Amino acid sequence: MKTHEFYMKRCIELAKNGLGTTYPNPLVGSVIVHNGKIIGEGWHKKAGEPHAEVNAVNSVKDKSLLKEATIYVSLEPCSHFGKTPPCCDLIIANKIPNVVIGTIDPFAKVAGNGIKKLVESGKNVTIGILEDECNELNKRFFTFHQKKRPYIILKWAETADGFIAPISKTEKSPVWITNSYSRQLAHKWRTEEQAILVGTSTVLEDNPKLDARDFKGNNPIRIVWDKSNKITEEFHIKNGIISTFFLTESKNLTEKQNIYYKNTIFDTLLAKRTLDILYKENIQSVIVEGGSQTLQTFIDANLWDEARVFVSENSFNEGVISPKLPKSRILTSLLLEKDQLKLFRNYD
Repeated sequence: MKTHEFYMKRCIELAKNGLGTTYPNPLVGSVIVHNGKIIGEGWHKKAGEPHAEVNAVNSVKDKSLLKEATIYVSLEPCSHFGKTPPCCDLIIANKIPNVVIGTIDPFAKVAGNGIKKLVESGKNVTIGILEDECNELNKRFFTFHQKKRPYIILKWAETADGFIAPISKTEKSPVWITNSYSRQLAHKWRTEEQAILVGTSTVLEDNPKLDARDFKGNNPIRIVWDKSNKITEEFHIKNGIISTFFLTESKNLTEKQNIYYKNTIFDTLLAKRTLDILYKENIQSVIVEGGSQTLQTFIDANLWDEARVFVSENSFNEGVISPKLPKSRILTSLLLEKDQLKLFRNYD
């Protein structure tokens, strides 16, 4: 006989289909089981569209079976009216007797209220199945609501001898540290996060687009540190195609389509000030892509959650030294051809 864990694992698999498209909502998957057989399943696909439980119920062909079924959901069903009705009411209306929940929703408008409502309606509610895995699934959503800041992913590529860039670059001779597989993976990551952040020097030297052109999906919101408004209109970052926020000390700058300016102070608290601004803008996750000083600013402030570091077999012998993470970090790694990808997590 299949266990609760078996069906919850399927909920998590389904939920991952929404990565990059559900912001600001969480990732949620749902499975409906009758007599040991899955009769319905669904996931939340996009903010404003039906939730996972709704899609799961709608996929059931014989609705009469719901009265004898168990619904599994990776995150506590919502109990409030937002852009869609409460999922608790749907479960109650369909007389589903058993509800199995992966983890409690930290969002203030839910936070146990969904479970309370289900219990009070007479449902048999089980909580905490694969709880750690369900929390990991929504690490961005949980960080945003519990720590009041976006989830921060640091990403860079460095040479075998520890340089993030050569001393000088020219437009005619771009220097790629990693291979094409690593670069495509980095673009896939961009589709999964809500925003991407770089510093002034990265824009002035590389003129990046910061889009996801090498992988199908949504482009992230672009965040740029530009203390003295050095970035002029001819740079890709100001093309107005993607929503872009410039954090600056310059005053009275004129905003235009998709170009926004946020004033802040560029001091030792810059990383925290930045995350406070992004929190107010309802941005739940950010990839910080450079340059070295920008990345190190987040590291030194201990305001990061993951670091994804590509290490190539190439060497520069001299150049811009790569950022330095604290030594005591849990590390895993994998190979993409000859590039090594090192994955760090910050558990402080």
